[in-house]
This record gives sequence, structure tokens and C-alpha cells, in this order.
Amino acid sequence: MSDDGRASGPPQFGARGPAGTGPADPGPGTTGRAPRGPADPGPGTTGRAPRGRTDRRLGARWRRRRPLRTRLALAATAAVALVAVGICTAAFFVIRFKLYQQLDQNLAQSATLIGKEHADEGPGVYTGECRYLGAPACVQNVPADPADDPAEPHPKNADGQPYLLPVSQATRQVAARQRPAYYTNFTLDGHPARMYTTPSRDGTALQVALRADIADRGVRQAATLLALVGGAGVLLAAAAGYWVSRTALAPVTRLTATAERIAATRDARHPIELPPGPEGREDEGTPLAATFNTMLGELEQSVTAQRRLVADASHELRTPLTALRTNAELLARADRLTPAQRDRAAQALGRQLREVSGMVNDLIELARDEEPQPLLEEVRMDALVTHAVNAARAHWPQVAFTLYATDDARAVTFPGVPARVSRLLTNLLDNAAKFSPPDGPVEATLTARELTVRDHGPGISPADLPYVFDRFYRAESARALPGSGLGLAMARQIARAHHADLTAEAAPGGGALFRLTFPDRP
Repeated sequence: MSDDGRASGPPQFGARGPAGTGPADPGPGTTGRAPRGPADPGPGTTGRAPRGRTDRRLGARWRRRRPLRTRLALAATAAVALVAVGICTAAFFVIRFKLYQQLDQNLAQSATLIGKEHADEGPGVYTGECRYLGAPACVQNVPADPADDPAEPHPKNADGQPYLLPVSQATRQVAARQRPAYYTNFTLDGHPARMYTTPSRDGTALQVALRADIADRGVRQAATLLALVGGAGVLLAAAAGYWVSRTALAPVTRLTATAERIAATRDARHPIELPPGPEGREDEGTPLAATFNTMLGELEQSVTAQRRLVADASHELRTPLTALRTNAELLARADRLTPAQRDRAAQALGRQLREVSGMVNDLIELARDEEPQPLLEEVRMDALVTHAVNAARAHWPQVAFTLYATDDARAVTFPGVPARVSRLLTNLLDNAAKFSPPDGPVEATLTARELTVRDHGPGISPADLPYVFDRFYRAESARALPGSGLGLAMARQIARAHHADLTAEAAPGGGALFRLTFPDRP
């Protein structure tokens, strides 16, 4: 008997329990070991990859071979199936426990009633017809000492013993009050039966047994029914897992279809349709689709900007190239020109070559979309601004350049590339000089926080102000002036590369004001 009071009887009485299992016999002619593969690692090696590495390799291979939808469906199916099987298993054990608990209660009640009726009788068999289904319980009294067994049993069992029900050492111990009452299963005339052994008042052990066919049949029916229910639950779990994977991955499917369409047509003007719904209650797929749409918008803007850059560059280069070709053809007939005409044509050709070369260099720098990252050094703004203003005075002698610097301007330094910062300052000063009237002043003011460059020209209209730093953009008032419209765009690119901020605004009293705000020092 086990400690929980649900013990099984000896093996010869048909006690139920798990069948014993042993190691599998490999059969004759085998060693019991798997044969070594053709690649023998040799001594000192195990010939096997580490288990963790092998498991990761198999898992990665399984993930590569299975689509995400299949893996998600299998994961959902496995989770639901595991729950369904667990519930069915728990229900089976509960039903089994309840059926045998009811049978045990009947045995205990029968033992109480029979014990009162046969309290004064000695050892022997009281009732022996329990081998029939529905018959009353088999009852017998067993003494603690085998010598006290009845001499004339009524009736004998098949082994010629004085008792119909199995008597074991545990039964004698119960009679001797050395062991508590217990239940056991055995086989009676080829049928399952259950027996209750309990101490009697006369110093014997009272054994009461009933056929257990009904309980066993109920257990088998419950097992069959729960197996069918569990199987149906697994099938429903598979269908639900497929539906869940299909629904959950719908945004990814739409995203994939859109990406494939864009890759095939190279047209990013087809965003993903967002599912309808109130704001703030979207699923996880909606932010993904919105992010992808934002990326498509940025990509479309980038493609549009590239196309506009190519178109603008070709348009801007067409005029100087035409002039170059004309002057080149003119110089090809130099024998027909006077020396003065040849000089003018040569000067025009050189000037146009410099213009085209400068424009091409500017286009190359702007097309990179970022500044190169050579070794940085501390840039002293007061020295660079002074040098740029002096160079502008030499290049624009008809413009009056004035430099104002505060006392703390000498302390303005930040990491950068001096040549690039000098190019930024030159572009700002050239732009101011280009729009200044003859003998008009250009004022550069340097402080510890910023540099401002102001001219007294026509200024910037509110309509043109948002596009001042765009490539090739030229206001109506600047159409007749020299330049390609790339200087300010390059100046802003250099400023951003140095973490500075360059803005344009209308100056009080007329003219334009460009403000370069220096980066904050850490």
C-alpha cells in the first residue's frame, strides 16, 4: 500500500500499474552503439559539435526553411494544443479519481454495515458472490496469525486456500493493527475488482470487494471522449493559428507587396493603405505601415530632388557650354580675326571655362550630401573671418566691406575644417557683394555666439525667403546677375556639417541679413 491510501496489491492479484520498461535489445550482431561515421575525428576529439551550437544551428536552419507565417501559425497551434492537451489530461485524472472515489465510498459503507452484522463471527468468508456484476460485496475476515485461519473454508478458491479474496502480508498487518486500512485492485475470475481492507473489532482484518468494471469502463470512455475532444481542439488550434498568423502578418504582406511593386516599377508613389479605425486604437501594424509610408515619402522626395538637380544642372550648364562652343569655333577661325577680337574671344573662353569648372565642382560637392570627414582641428573664427573679408575686398573693390568684432570674439573656436569654413564665409560675402549697389557697404559682425553678414541691396522678398538655400534657386531680381544659384546651398551644407545653423532674414531698413550661429561647445 502506498502512503496516500491508494496502494496496489501484490502482482499475483492483478494490481494495476505502469508496465516495466528496460533498455532496448539491439539484437544479435550489433554492439548497441551507433556506427561511427566515415569522417573519424581521431583520438582526442569527440567527433560531435557542442550541443548548444548544434541546437542553434538546427533552429536557425528550421527558421530559414519556414516562412514567418508558418512559424507563427505553428507556434500559436502548439501553444493552444498544449493548453488543450493539458486540460484534457487534468480532466481525465479528475474523472478517474471521482469514479474510484465513489467506488471506495461504497466499499467503506459496506464494510461498516457488514462489520456490525458479523461482529461476533470468527474468521472466514461471509459473502462470496461478488464475482458477478451487480452482486453484493464479497466479505471475509482474516486473522493476524495464519494458524487461526478456518479449518473448513467456505468455499475454497481456485488455489485451495481458505479465502476467496487475496490475503497478503499487508492483510495480516492490518489485522494486527500494524498498518492502517487500504484499498487495492486485483483480478477476480478474470474481471477487475477493488478491495477495501480495514481492521475489525475482534482483532481481524475485514476485507470487502466489489467488481470494478463500471469504474474501469467509465475511465476508458472518459479517456476516449477526452482524446477526441483534445484532437478536435488541436485541429481548431491549427485553424486559429493560421487565422492569427494571416491576420497578424497582413500589414507585413501589404508592405511586402508594396515593396515588390516599387522594386519592379521604381515608382514610390504607392503608399500602403492604412486600416480604418479611431485614432489611438490602432494595432501594431498601423505604425509599421505609417513608418513605411513616411519612408516612401522621403524616398519620393529624394528621387524628385535628384531629378530636379539633374534637370537644373543640365539647364544651367547649357548656356555656358553653348558660349564655350561658340568661342571655341570662333578661335578655330583665328586667321580671320583681328588681334583684339582674338584676345576678347580667348578671355571670354577662359572666363566661361572657370565658370563651368566652378559649377561642376560645386555640383560634385553638393551631390555628396555630406561633408568629408578629414582630421578636424580647432577653427578660430576671428582669423578666418578677417582673412575672408580681406579676400573679398580684393575681389570686390567697388564694395565697402566692414568688419565688427566684439571683445569676446577671439574666444570663438570649434572643431572643424578651416578650408570648408573659409568657403562658407567666402560664399556669404560674395553673395552680399553681388547684391550690393556700387560703393554700397557690406557689414560683417562677429560675436561669441554668431556671425552676421548684411548687405544694403534689394533684400529678400517673403515669397523667396523659404527657398534661398535651395540648389539653383534664383529670385526674379537675381536672374540677370552672375552666379549659378549654388553658393548659398553649399554654405548651408557646410554649416550643417559643422553642427552650425545658417539662416536668412530681411534686414531692418532694407537689404538681407545672413546669420551663422556657432555650435555649442560640450
